[in-house]
Amino acid sequence: MTSKPTARAQRRRWITASELLRLVHSEPGITRTAAAARLALSSGTTTELIDRLRAVGLLAEQRAEQRGRGRPTTVLRAHPEGPLVAVVDLQSSRWQVWLGDLAGGITEVADGRYSDAAPTEFLPRIAEVIAAVAAQASGRLRAVVAAAAGTVSGTTLLQFATRDWQRADLRVLTGALPAGADVVLLAGNDATLGGVAEARNGAARSAHVALHILVAVGVGGALLVDGRPMTGAHGSGGEYGHLPFGDPALACPCGAHGCWDLTLDGRALARHLGDAPPEDPIAYGQRLLASLRRGRGTRRQRAAAESIAEALGAGIAGLVNLHDPDVVTLAGLGPAMRATMPDAFARAYRRGLMSFQREHPTPILDAAHEADGPVRGALALGFDHLTSPDALAGWFDRDGRQAT
Repeated sequence: MTSKPTARAQRRRWITASELLRLVHSEPGITRTAAAARLALSSGTTTELIDRLRAVGLLAEQRAEQRGRGRPTTVLRAHPEGPLVAVVDLQSSRWQVWLGDLAGGITEVADGRYSDAAPTEFLPRIAEVIAAVAAQASGRLRAVVAAAAGTVSGTTLLQFATRDWQRADLRVLTGALPAGADVVLLAGNDATLGGVAEARNGAARSAHVALHILVAVGVGGALLVDGRPMTGAHGSGGEYGHLPFGDPALACPCGAHGCWDLTLDGRALARHLGDAPPEDPIAYGQRLLASLRRGRGTRRQRAAAESIAEALGAGIAGLVNLHDPDVVTLAGLGPAMRATMPDAFARAYRRGLMSFQREHPTPILDAAHEADGPVRGALALGFDHLTSPDALAGWFDRDGRQAT
């Protein structure tokens, strides 16, 4: 029987090992020396820890390029036989499947479009892709993470308002795996996961409290504290697009009226211009805003762009008043909206702030991770699960090399 002091010592090892593995994930290419300094570990402890993680196929090392004097060091990287995470990116009009490793290496393996298919039709097709990936990975696939452009709670897609989908069970995604496969399924909202990526190694990396805003088909976001999203009691927090910041006469596909969603994306631009609702609101908005930044476009188009920039700036001001973040990161169409009409955006932002907030306005930074932010965040979520202290203890148990 393991004594209590020994159990506590083992627990501390798992915590330290977890911190090291998450550091390797958030800072690809970090050296052994830098990692030890970051975690305040002695040389002997670092060596023991890395040797243990190498032995079970979680870490590998390669010699670092020598720069100047000093003892040579190594770069910590993903073990070539280590765990993999598959990310299913459920965007507004298409899906993609990606495969990533501990050190952030990521490869697209499949994609497709929904067309008129419902989740009950296309999710089983994606499940077959996951099963094929798992078979090819020969047991290395340990987690599947769904990043959805909709409201998610647990492994249920509660609502995908832009396509009128309701309550899709995402567990279907692992349904084609062999019985007994040791693969966990996780899920999250795309904007929330994009915020995770920014907080871990993006524009909000040094922030204690960060607010992330993603403008795509509608707007979503996340409040993050020390890199962790505040997702609410049921996991569906951050649905900022459904705050009543818009015209109360407008009905949103979510079922509410006056949603912020309806005031600041490609659909809003089309409505201002009298155009039919675009099939791809993101591409529609990108084209129009890019044209305006090149000095083209009509007065009416400029007025429409100014309107959505104001709506974005004012809404963010309200969220800054609510959350008091250290920094706001802006992704998707947001940076283009601000860059196209910077004065309108800045004016609405400052006017919307409480007076004490205006003295030192919270900075708003363009996201470092643009299109791949949700995928990067989903990968982080998967490896957070796989490298938790409890998961590591189980990992060593399975391998038969747990220390006594």
